Amino acid sequence: MLSTADSNLTITVVFDNNRYMQDCRTDWGFSALITGTEKTILFDTGADGRMLLDNMKKLHIDTETIDSVVLSHKHQDHTGGLNAFLNRNNNVKVYLLDAFGVEIKNRIKAFGAEPVSITGPVEICPSVSSTAARGRLIKEQALMINTDKGIILITGCAHPGILKIAEFAGDYNEHKILLAIGGFHLEWSTSSKIQKIINHLKQLPVHYAAPAHCTGDKARDMFRRHFKDNYIETGAGRAIRISELKL
Repeated sequence: MLSTADSNLTITVVFDNNRYMQDCRTDWGFSALITGTEKTILFDTGADGRMLLDNMKKLHIDTETIDSVVLSHKHQDHTGGLNAFLNRNNNVKVYLLDAFGVEIKNRIKAFGAEPVSITGPVEICPSVSSTAARGRLIKEQALMINTDKGIILITGCAHPGILKIAEFAGDYNEHKILLAIGGFHLEWSTSSKIQKIINHLKQLPVHYAAPAHCTGDKARDMFRRHFKDNYIETGAGRAIRISELKL
């Protein structure tokens, strides 16, 4: 992945069970919009289509401007808004893992959109790549965005382990990770396990952390304490601009 995203790159959390902007509605799930890359990408669609579209309206996001949808894994809290979105904009490619099965691919085709099966690390557009399927029990993909400051890693739930995904992203791109954002799947983890993960992420290094969704309040508090100024509070409505991230 040689191309780099420009300084206009922005990641906006559209759907999350944590609230950042007061007007945004919340529910269990995750979705984020990536703008400033060659393609405008919606990563996951949250659990509820009506809520997804309502938050997009409040955030002044035009569904017609979105070129691609990337689904991290097949759980409802990440795919539940897909039908409602495709009903508004079917002129998209939907990138999903083979593990999703035939039914959802046929549903995507029925809406007139194009399903694209991910079988290995692949470029979604210049500067943006999928990690492809990671993990054993629950297959999941994450997004890697290459910038001149390092990699931005976006995870849906990180079922395979946020540390393992971050290690793969760093090795694959031979870069440090500027920002890790998304669900880190630490809601039910012990403090000692969370502490070990934080220590290893900082050693990689991961420069900024913006844990969301299934990370859990305890883990978010621990990330906040240990990353300090490099902790980014996030939730539905939060927009993170690459130009604001300093090394």
